[in-house]
Amino acid sequence: MKKTFILGVSALALTLAAPQAMAEKAKEIKIGFVTTLSGGAGVIGKDMRNSVQIALDHLGNKMGGVPVKVLFEDDHFKPEVGKQKTEKLLHKDKVDIMSGFIWSHVVLASRNSVVKAGKFLIISNAGTSKIAGRLCHKNIFSTSWQNDQVPMAMGEVLNKRGVKSLYIVAPNYAAGRDMVAGVERTFKGKILGKDLTKWPTQLDFSAELAKARASKADGVFIFYPGRATNAFMRQYAQAGLTKTPLYSVFSVDSLSLPKLQQAKLTNVLGTYSTQFWAPDLDTPVNKKFVADYRKKFGSYPSHYGAQSYDSIMLIDSAVRAAGGDLKKMDTMRAAFRKADYGSVRGKYVYGNNHFPIQDFYLRKVVADADGKWTTKIEQKVYTNHQDVYASKCKMKKTW
Repeated sequence: MKKTFILGVSALALTLAAPQAMAEKAKEIKIGFVTTLSGGAGVIGKDMRNSVQIALDHLGNKMGGVPVKVLFEDDHFKPEVGKQKTEKLLHKDKVDIMSGFIWSHVVLASRNSVVKAGKFLIISNAGTSKIAGRLCHKNIFSTSWQNDQVPMAMGEVLNKRGVKSLYIVAPNYAAGRDMVAGVERTFKGKILGKDLTKWPTQLDFSAELAKARASKADGVFIFYPGRATNAFMRQYAQAGLTKTPLYSVFSVDSLSLPKLQQAKLTNVLGTYSTQFWAPDLDTPVNKKFVADYRKKFGSYPSHYGAQSYDSIMLIDSAVRAAGGDLKKMDTMRAAFRKADYGSVRGKYVYGNNHFPIQDFYLRKVVADADGKWTTKIEQKVYTNHQDVYASKCKMKKTW
């Protein structure tokens, strides 16, 4: 009789527990996405937002069978605003996961808020050396790169092309300094001059360009994202530097090229940049992403968009692994680390600091079959490249 009673109680307990276990699956997944949607840099944020929409379209607006909603906030290009918007998303909107972030100084201002809230942060662009190094964290992952990697690849290209001297112009903020450090780390020639300009207010580069021309360097290296690209390129031509090869990172891309073409700045054609991605990268996922983006928005996506698309797909892989139960953070973290999803770049792995170990390419500005300016992959520069700051991250790779 006693045994029968115990079995009955156990069966009752299981019956009561079953609905509770099922209730752990989220009813809705909310992702907070901080980017820049206003001002000159707003074009970047809008491309990221468009690409997030393409990803949601591909997922049917669900992750692991759970409806998903992305809440966008504009950081206005300011660290203090980015932090405020991050905390609003975390504490007022109660988002489950944070993503986005274009700028290194903005994500550095917002990092601690996300960490203290115990949420995952999936960075879609900003690749500050600090988060790749000593400020790495078990809940922070990147779907882009570490800042230094892209200019390091350019330095290797310069060496192979026989460039003996270089003049450098870049903005004076966290990412700008990382870019300069990256190209200096690998370039074996002489740096004949280096100017770090005010960011983001300075759009007159006449003084810097005059010095670059006077230096008679074999080439000029720049990093100027957003509206600064167009201003720099116009002034580059006006300064009589069209015969001096220009090498760039995060400057001449799918966002700046339409305006540069409209302005008929043909000196842009044939210029080189390095990146982990290009619209013509030959992977099944990238072909679908680019085709659907062009169909919906009438233009090429940029690498900012490609990375944002990947952010959503990476999050989806973790949600599916956890069966929609967002409280299973260990399970989600393990899934993030596997990077087992369809990335636009193809398969990649994560380093101990949760930054991708991936390939990098040399891209050339060309006109496509319809006459639209775009970038085309010329060659692979790095295979499975890991950033140099991973050694400063205290996390150990156990996966």
